[in-house]
Amino acid sequence: MVEGTHLVKVTHALSNDTRMLILSLLSSQVLNLTELTAALAMPASTVSFHIKRLEDAGLLHVEYVPGTRGAQKLISKRYDELLLTLPGAAVVQDSQDVVVSMPVGNYTLIRAAPSCGLAAEHKIIGMLDDPRSFYEPEHVFAQILWFRAGYVEYAFPNNVPYGAAPTRFELSLELCSEAPHFDEHWPSDITLWINDVEVGTWTSPGDFGGVRARLTPAWWAEDQTTHGLLKRWLVTPQGAWIDGEPLSDVTLERLNLTRDHHIRVRLGIKEGARHAGGLNLFGRAFGNYPQDIVLRLGYESPPADPSS
Repeated sequence: MVEGTHLVKVTHALSNDTRMLILSLLSSQVLNLTELTAALAMPASTVSFHIKRLEDAGLLHVEYVPGTRGAQKLISKRYDELLLTLPGAAVVQDSQDVVVSMPVGNYTLIRAAPSCGLAAEHKIIGMLDDPRSFYEPEHVFAQILWFRAGYVEYAFPNNVPYGAAPTRFELSLELCSEAPHFDEHWPSDITLWINDVEVGTWTSPGDFGGVRARLTPAWWAEDQTTHGLLKRWLVTPQGAWIDGEPLSDVTLERLNLTRDHHIRVRLGIKEGARHAGGLNLFGRAFGNYPQDIVLRLGYESPPADPSS
């Protein structure tokens, strides 16, 4: 949610055609400065200026990684949708966020049916199409995992301060369907559950491969799945959304986020799903987006004790 003085930075950043074009170019890929400069046909200094404006507004993620000739700057888009709070609306003055980044291999429960498997940054873990491989000790290092049927569950620490009230639940991750090799027209109904509450189902349009994605390891074959789509689930007191589109009437209260010391997040394919096309999950070293599964919890601080 964008509000207050940050709103001015964001709206100013979006008021320029070049910066809007940069965001468009980054919609489904991560680019470095050289690639962006070539795509825009502008001097590097001009492109760097606009990138800095977008980064200062919190709209871009810029990461420096080793390259063949020193470090290179990788640039990716943080959000596909923005929720703006205009001046005059009711605003929680002391609202805050806690953010947890969960590696895709650090699951606590999994039920996977072939085709299935998982891989670390440098190798396949265990055996392909063998569900027992998901219990190998090395599974915590996985950067991609996939299955045709089943689910995977994560236990996120609940770091909302004691006495605080959650105001927003946000989950972002890169994922897609699971087809033989890859198939961009392979729909899959992927469902999200939070603390056993079914939040809603998103239909992935396909399983994406055939090109070397930004973070695809060199040893991984291009005729396999190489990247997914970055999706963002949002649950508020009013309901649930995915990428800004209404998803369900599940509200924040139903998630019971303050019940335990952890929050259970499950992604999977429901039995009897119309499009039972499986799923792929990508970590920070695979696919197109340098991030793990990111959980962001907004909360309102407890009222100050008047006696203190």
